[in-house]
Amino acid sequence: METLNKVECGASSDKSLTRKRTLENLKFVVVVPRKNMSQQIDVTVPDSETLSSEKSKRFTVYKVLVNLPDGRSYFIFRRYNEFYNLYEKIKKVYPELNIKLPGKRRLGNNFDPEFIKMRREGLNEFTSKIISHSNAIEHPDVRLFLSLDNPKNAQINDEAEAFGADEADSLVKDINRIDLGDSYNQKAKPSDFHFLKVIGKGSFGKVFLAKNKQEDQFYAIKVLNKAAIRKRNEAKHIMAERNVLLMNVKHPFLVGLHYSFQTRDKLYFVLDYVNGGELFFHLQKERYFPEARARFYAAEIASAIGYLHSLSIIYRDLKPENILLDHKGHVVLTDFGLCKEGIEPSGTTSTFCGTPEYLAPEVLRKQEYDKTVDWWCLGAVLYEMMYGLPPFYSRDTAEMYDNILHKPLRLRTNISASARNVLEGLLQKDRSKRLGVGENDFEEIKNHPFFRSIDWQMLYDKKIDPPYNPNVTGQLDLRHFDPEFVREPVPGSVGKSADSAFLSASVDDPDDAFVGFTYVAPMEEVLHE
Repeated sequence: METLNKVECGASSDKSLTRKRTLENLKFVVVVPRKNMSQQIDVTVPDSETLSSEKSKRFTVYKVLVNLPDGRSYFIFRRYNEFYNLYEKIKKVYPELNIKLPGKRRLGNNFDPEFIKMRREGLNEFTSKIISHSNAIEHPDVRLFLSLDNPKNAQINDEAEAFGADEADSLVKDINRIDLGDSYNQKAKPSDFHFLKVIGKGSFGKVFLAKNKQEDQFYAIKVLNKAAIRKRNEAKHIMAERNVLLMNVKHPFLVGLHYSFQTRDKLYFVLDYVNGGELFFHLQKERYFPEARARFYAAEIASAIGYLHSLSIIYRDLKPENILLDHKGHVVLTDFGLCKEGIEPSGTTSTFCGTPEYLAPEVLRKQEYDKTVDWWCLGAVLYEMMYGLPPFYSRDTAEMYDNILHKPLRLRTNISASARNVLEGLLQKDRSKRLGVGENDFEEIKNHPFFRSIDWQMLYDKKIDPPYNPNVTGQLDLRHFDPEFVREPVPGSVGKSADSAFLSASVDDPDDAFVGFTYVAPMEEVLHE
């Protein structure tokens, strides 16, 4: 799923505390020093909601709104016990804060609106005091509580810098004109679906588990906010994702598009639903994988990347968050927003984009780069799967970039010689010497001794049993999704439909309606049964 927000090697037992993504654009990565964070962000507790668990137990969650220095914001839900656990951890570390927490109710109804309101106000004061302290805001438990280092909150790209304002405006208009295919489904609308759970978040919206009311079929629906797309001039990337999906890419390890449609303020991608979890989720739990398991995933990922390259597409954003597992444990690559189309075997591009830990040296130097940038990323992900952390990681972003550019690759001896060799080949700083360079591309990867045990045709046909089975009990089994997402309430507006006149808009219609977005894939091309 798209995700909207990763450490010295082996340094931490809890990667979620130390591994982080940057906030959206490299310009903002180093402009906001962490030591001044308390002066840069604002945190409030503006709302609460009482929910029921599967065992019918009622509980209250409090909405924590985090406003970032660059003007963006996100919110998370925390229960009272989570506030209490944080209080216990930091009250002795920073006694000068004199923090207090609203107490637990000994008698009466814990769900009384007035009691919940009083508690929320107390929690709001509690968080305000913490962020006012320049050192407390940097405490790992505080950062974890506020999800400040959560990789779901960002990725970087400065592709918009390549365009002036007029050209950016043109891109927004382009997305209104380009058709998504020969087959339209003008009747498709949000009210066709039951939106059940939030299962992911992205820069422009969220990903929902939804069930089609008539088909009795489950889908993952990515819902994007048009206003956010326009505001950040990101039409180009939405167009790229749409174009790649439009190709009806028929590959077992790529997510498939079933429908796309729109309302007056949102775009909807109706995608394959897979519930084995993100590779990142499993890495967080297990820290690293055995070599055989890492090899299996790397082979399936390489197969998908090689297929995209055969279509003259560079993926550019390979990372564990964009790699899903299906219910049997096979890889499904998703999120094509940073794909670059039309790159021939010898072609290059120069746009600076990607995710910090996985950026190739030539991208960091803003030099021309080619398809081998994806093989660098494969090397970084393979390294992380076997060692538990990205190869050149540092909590200091500038230091990490210096490591990528100048520091030699360090490999411990707990992996095989062929594994060491493939990592050295993929993580070659000189792209002209990197494994996969030239017209051989994927074929060179396939023929490397590390993959000698892989029967590539059986792999493609999914006839090799995955080394790990997520053991999901059904399509509503959400155990492999981030609980922070799943417990978010589904906004009522996501399932509301615009008027039929809008949904049948044509390219001649004057309103700014992303005309031509609606699309339905041919029935025989539905993937991932």
